Amino acid sequence: MTIQETAQQAVALKHRGCNCCQAVVGALAAETDLSEKQLLQLAAGFGAGMGTMEATCGALVGAGMIAGLKTKGSMTGRVTRQITETFRSLCGAVTCRDLKGISTGRVLCPCDECVYHAVLAYGKSMGLS
Repeated sequence: MTIQETAQQAVALKHRGCNCCQAVVGALAAETDLSEKQLLQLAAGFGAGMGTMEATCGALVGAGMIAGLKTKGSMTGRVTRQITETFRSLCGAVTCRDLKGISTGRVLCPCDECVYHAVLAYGKSMGLS
């Protein structure tokens, strides 16, 4: 499966009731040794900007979680920074509040696109195509 197909799978998970973080980790489950069910449970509290819409986008958090599992914690900060920079360039911001235009009334990136772009950013940082 290509990273674009995986990103589409993440959007489908979002449409089936997963929060943004769950959608990303669920779609990227094959990158880890954990089951999709375990990952969905782990990510349950990180939707809507880590639970508040004020904080980091849940989709981006999910990509960072998978990076941590994939790298086994080695150099994960560097990888997560790359994911964050790519995500910001694709979406225009990294906090749910800014992405959803809570203060400005201008949505920069709808949730479906955030989920899609978080998977693509993960793929780019991990050298997946």
